[in-house]
Amino acid sequence: MTPVPVDLLIEARYLIPVEPYDTTLEHHSIAIRDGRIAAILPTDQARTRFNAAETVSLPEHIVTPGLINLHCHAAMTLMRGLADDLPLMRWLQEAIWPAEARHASHAFVRDGSLLAGAEMLRGGVTTCNDMYFFPQASAEAFDRLGMRAALGITVIEFPSQYASDADDYLHKGLATFETWRDHPLISFTLAPHAPYTVSNASFERIGTLADELELPIHIHIHETASEISDSQRDFGQRPIARLESLGLLGPNLIGVHAVHLSEEDIDRLALHRCAIAHCPTSNMKLASGAAPANQLLGRGLPVGLGSDGAASNNRLDLWREMLQASLLAKLGTGDASSLPAHEALRMATLHGARALGMDEHIGSLLPGKAADICALRIDSPDSLPLFDAASHLVYVLGRHNVSDVWINGQRRLRGGELLQISNTELLSIALLWQNKLRQ
Repeated sequence: MTPVPVDLLIEARYLIPVEPYDTTLEHHSIAIRDGRIAAILPTDQARTRFNAAETVSLPEHIVTPGLINLHCHAAMTLMRGLADDLPLMRWLQEAIWPAEARHASHAFVRDGSLLAGAEMLRGGVTTCNDMYFFPQASAEAFDRLGMRAALGITVIEFPSQYASDADDYLHKGLATFETWRDHPLISFTLAPHAPYTVSNASFERIGTLADELELPIHIHIHETASEISDSQRDFGQRPIARLESLGLLGPNLIGVHAVHLSEEDIDRLALHRCAIAHCPTSNMKLASGAAPANQLLGRGLPVGLGSDGAASNNRLDLWREMLQASLLAKLGTGDASSLPAHEALRMATLHGARALGMDEHIGSLLPGKAADICALRIDSPDSLPLFDAASHLVYVLGRHNVSDVWINGQRRLRGGELLQISNTELLSIALLWQNKLRQ
């Protein structure tokens, strides 16, 4: 048999494809052609069957799908550590919103998104779902890095450096959407900030646009107890009930945080098959609470993982989010078998893809899907011995173990080094804005 030509053959010691569930393959290879997975098969067979233009041997590695950060504010990386140890509303009102009023600009967002994207790529994140101002600047940054990103058309009622009112936010965001809509790696969501910052009229317009443009809706919901009591005072409804009455609940809605949920709230989310972005570290750091992720997963909702912004986390690190999600579920339920390692990895990959409507293309390693791939080294004494590769990913390894990343079959990280931007440039960006924000 004549060997079949492919662009790339990745030979792995362990391969966790996420689909089928609870599967770990040993000594398997991924054949890649035109940016997509052509086949996954035992390495000895792959060497015979394929003639690869390039072969990458990873004999002491675990290979997974690229991770999906289902909620972040990438540009806020420039405010990492600016106002730690404050509750959410004080953090926003006393530190974050004033800093944004002084500094938010196209350059701020471009530079912050470059810094954030580089951090995520180094940690094996190949896709992020971003919500921030100046999406044109974010698109430029992620395009330069060769990273997959869903960018929010942010809507909020009050003015900022970016726009004057809800209509202006939509007008500018939709113009950016039109500019980038055919890009292979850049997609969009409609991103009303939260029920407490968006009016009913704006929500109704967003619902109509989401249907017309077939875009997901990305929104913070039920993050704090005061948010819910304020909604009951101002609207006579809990925020999720209000969104339902406005027609916004549905499979295209990504609800971020979802910490304070009643049984009725969960019933509504399940009825409409909404998705949830679980941000365990940020929620703990801001003392918001812990989302009932186990319960939501049990109702069949796709629950992905998000880092939130580096100003409230303070890392864009999905390996830490996997660990925290699993430990919180065990602590909250009193059941050590809750949210096992394979499920945590599924949250960081396939559930995020489903929430974004991208699960036909990313989120698992299957023939036909895009070759978004992450490899982690397991050859150091502090990562051995290894008895179960999946549990090792969640409970032992971290972003420092990530060695190589591919997006659409194109290598973005080699041996821990970024290929699109230098550390020198990233350090210059970070120090420039550190000095500006201090002033």
